[in-house]
Amino acid sequence: MNSVDSAGDSRILWELQEVVEKELNRHLSATREWFPHEYVPWSRGRDFDSLPGGEPWSPEQSPVGELTAIALKVNLLTEDNLPTYHHQFATLFGADGAWGTWVHRWTAEEARHSVVIRDYLLTSRAIDPVDLERARMAHMSTAPPSNDVGVLENVAYVAFQELATRISHRNTGRVSGDPVCERLLARVAMDENLHMVFYRNVLAAALDLAPDETMRAINNVVSSFAMPGAGIPGFARAAARMAVGDIYNIRIHHDEVLQPVLRHLNVLNRYGLGAEGRRFQDELGRHLEAVDTQANRFDEKRATVLARMADREKQGR
Repeated sequence: MNSVDSAGDSRILWELQEVVEKELNRHLSATREWFPHEYVPWSRGRDFDSLPGGEPWSPEQSPVGELTAIALKVNLLTEDNLPTYHHQFATLFGADGAWGTWVHRWTAEEARHSVVIRDYLLTSRAIDPVDLERARMAHMSTAPPSNDVGVLENVAYVAFQELATRISHRNTGRVSGDPVCERLLARVAMDENLHMVFYRNVLAAALDLAPDETMRAINNVVSSFAMPGAGIPGFARAAARMAVGDIYNIRIHHDEVLQPVLRHLNVLNRYGLGAEGRRFQDELGRHLEAVDTQANRFDEKRATVLARMADREKQGR
């Protein structure tokens, strides 16, 4: 299945429509209205040097440390690319009916995240606004990776990705040292969790409707998962800092993203699969074992890096 025009995708979209409508209604009943302006510390704001009497940005003005600033930038630039995601999903899922209503609602909720995070960064002077804008332009001016997979892989991907994003936001707030930042990101993380539940529940229904095809999609997504911000300039370096800082790393990915979703769906113990489904189920199990092994190695390396950093800090005193 490579496009929404394929017979398989059209059938899945049609058969999942009732589930999507049910999950949309559940989502709307669970969502609580909130307003970005109520989470932004406006009293911290002041003019920048482009205006008369304005003050240029400098690092010491930031209320958060370097690690938090890096994570906030990555998280925001990921949210900024919303037009790309909306276009992909509206094209794939359709702009009408329950699918279309969900895509538009999801887009509107995600847009609030970029609004509130950017307003916080600018009023708090948490990061260099010039660097932020240049990075946004570079990221959004680059053609996104080809998204030629079908409905099932897209639903599977977002089920994991929304949980990953929720955790990244939550952990960024936790290490920020700024109660305003932590409260703001906790609110954003609540949205991301509701989005994850929507996609996870749709994925569960897909497993019942097309078990072999859905098992293949889940295996493909898990074995090749990459965060949507991977195209951000300097992402690899930023991701490495976030990994050591325990904001998001392969251990978190295995324990707090992959395992909870897969357990909820009972993927590894699911019966009623055909030969192809069982093959992908076995591959998925082996991949999870490999990820866990990689996570163990990372834990050891991280402990070594943190010990070295602690030693350097002691020597610098």
